[in-house]
Amino acid sequence: MIELEGVPELIDPVMVAAFEGWNDAGDAASAAVAHLDKEWKGEVFAALDAEDYYDFQVNRPTVWLDGGVRKITWPTTRLSVVRVGGDKPRDLVLVRGIEPSMRWRSFCNELLGFAHELGVELVVILGALLGDTPHTRPVPVSGVTSDPDLARTMDLEETKYEGPTGIVGILQEACTHAGVPAVSLWAAVPHYVSQPPNPKATLALLNRLEDLIDLRIPLGELAEDSRAWQLGVDQLAAEDSEVAEYVQSLEEARDTAELPEASGEAIAREFERYLRRRDGGPSGGPAGHATEGGDTAPYLRDTPSERTRPPRPQRPDPGADASGGSGDADEAEGPDTSSDTSTDPGDDSSEDSQE
Repeated sequence: MIELEGVPELIDPVMVAAFEGWNDAGDAASAAVAHLDKEWKGEVFAALDAEDYYDFQVNRPTVWLDGGVRKITWPTTRLSVVRVGGDKPRDLVLVRGIEPSMRWRSFCNELLGFAHELGVELVVILGALLGDTPHTRPVPVSGVTSDPDLARTMDLEETKYEGPTGIVGILQEACTHAGVPAVSLWAAVPHYVSQPPNPKATLALLNRLEDLIDLRIPLGELAEDSRAWQLGVDQLAAEDSEVAEYVQSLEEARDTAELPEASGEAIAREFERYLRRRDGGPSGGPAGHATEGGDTAPYLRDTPSERTRPPRPQRPDPGADASGGSGDADEAEGPDTSSDTSTDPGDDSSEDSQE
């Protein structure tokens, strides 16, 4: 039975979820939810029982010292609630964890139980996949849904994907069958520089989320992190002539494909974002405050990752599948991946719970 003691009645709540693992290329999606949690000072109010869903030989717990006392962080999925201030306050339920090892249907049902008890009106699941996209261009972000009515009203693509799927696809379908509106946002990460972090892809997801739920998100240092990431990859790619030539071929293919799409829609979207930030937008107030939750002592907070320098780009293998290891890469093939986004950054503060 789900008990949510200490959580007040929420205002127009939206659940935003991301999971480390198969659906999280470059840690872009999990870092986006971690950024929201950090900026709005979220406090964990619930966590799923790790024993029910995780194989600890795959996702191992970590031991750490807190003032000389040894403590354990268990790999699991945690939920926090933040209230975004401004003229029109609203609440976000943040779900951040690791793709479960087992019992996916029970996992989704438990999350949907929380969504029902909290009165969640929309579930947005973030994901990232590997693709043939150059790091020098805006990150493509596609929005997909299984609900044809939602696709029409929110200008999304109705997914037509068939094939293996991850927890993002399973949770979206579970929401659809339960009558809960659900959307998945997918960022394409260059497959030749797939190691985390990827702040540029994280920022692209946050910008698309802003547009989707009409909410101003404080970006902190993400823009600067994104520029630094791109500059670092530029320098590393320039050291290898084959990689530089490959990146140029991706740029030419991308520019050719986008030429007919360089229309007023993308320009209008960027202008609306500019106005929202200049005028404060629907939630132009300060970072907001977290809603007090129940006893979180058994579920220890995670320490942020200390990864900084972008990894060396991998030399492209002409015979390799560019989407390999990307998770639900094909699930996002249907949408127009040229439609969004930003050229900026992310904060890789994903849970350090895997060994």
